[in-house]
Amino acid sequence: MPVNNRIADLADEMTEWRQEMHKHPETAFEEVWTSAYIKERLDTFGMDEIHTGIAKTGIVAVLKGQGDSDRAIGIRADFDALDILELNDLPYKSQNPGKMHACGHDGHTAMLLGAAKYMAETRNFDGTVYLIFQPAEENEGGGRVMVEEGLFDRFPMEAVYGMHNSPGLPVGQISMGPGPMMAGYDIFEITIDGYGTHAARPHQGVDPVIVQAQIVMALQTIASRQTDAIDSVVLSITQVHGGDTYNVIPQQVKLRGTVRSFKPEMQDLVEEKMNKLCAAIASAYDAKVDVHYERRYPPTVNDPTHTDFCAEIARGLVGDDNVNTKARPVMGSEDFSFMLQEKPGCYIRMGNGEVGGEGGVVVHNPHYNFNDAALPWGATYWAEIAEKSLPRKG
Repeated sequence: MPVNNRIADLADEMTEWRQEMHKHPETAFEEVWTSAYIKERLDTFGMDEIHTGIAKTGIVAVLKGQGDSDRAIGIRADFDALDILELNDLPYKSQNPGKMHACGHDGHTAMLLGAAKYMAETRNFDGTVYLIFQPAEENEGGGRVMVEEGLFDRFPMEAVYGMHNSPGLPVGQISMGPGPMMAGYDIFEITIDGYGTHAARPHQGVDPVIVQAQIVMALQTIASRQTDAIDSVVLSITQVHGGDTYNVIPQQVKLRGTVRSFKPEMQDLVEEKMNKLCAAIASAYDAKVDVHYERRYPPTVNDPTHTDFCAEIARGLVGDDNVNTKARPVMGSEDFSFMLQEKPGCYIRMGNGEVGGEGGVVVHNPHYNFNDAALPWGATYWAEIAEKSLPRKG
């Protein structure tokens, strides 16, 4: 089945919505303009209910189909931007300096809005579709906050579905897989307290710079020597802070970074080993150390049955040759994981364009731009998910 004819007619309108949102990027929990813009569109579509203020700026729109079924599903799109200065020369370039839709959440939202408009017109399903517009996916866990604020209690559903655009994958191709699709995301901060002194007399102090150097190297052995190579772990030191001038050994140094893995037991192991290594190394140098380890996002894990269902929908839309059901997991993270911890479902990747072509720039890059050619494919996929999940009787 190609792109739905009615949704194809909405392509220009979806493009207008997407580009207008691109001009007004807003970051975590500050998406006031974006949230209002989404609601304005939904108000004109004829939703049965629109609930705002969930996780501050989040929205859940309720759409009831034909028939009397009490079954329900959820479809989610994120709509926050990133703290990046846009370097594109576009007529719809970011008007908020230092903020940019560099991950395509403007496109995700436009696709779900297109599907919402079509489904409100046709109601070609029996049950309820909850359209979840989620803030703060980047770093701050808006998906977690929506769940904590009772998303699934207020809007009971049997399954929830999500997607992300995928630069490097041609438009019209879809990939997915059962089990882990994206890694868990943890952060840490290690504070090393030494004893500051003149750089000419290091023997009179305790040098936290030396201690942090030993810790940085030792931490890499957690992944390379203390975990099974089959259980992927990536530990990255991304910040080192310490010292103010040339001739003073500082009192304190801080290290910050991230850990990526696919299993909760790997998160447990890394945290345990990090604490042991840091304590042992600091003790050897008469320094003090404090380790703050924080679990941010769990792994994003697809339910096998729902993955098979989504693969069937995808094949009907783009053809067998354009669907990859054995997509490799990636070490990036996604807070849709919190929703999949509560409800079964499936998270897919939809082609945004080949490398070197339109839509092929990687996400989180200042030259990234969502490929509007993908909008009708995504909106049609969402409509098909709803209509096939909640088929009308007879």
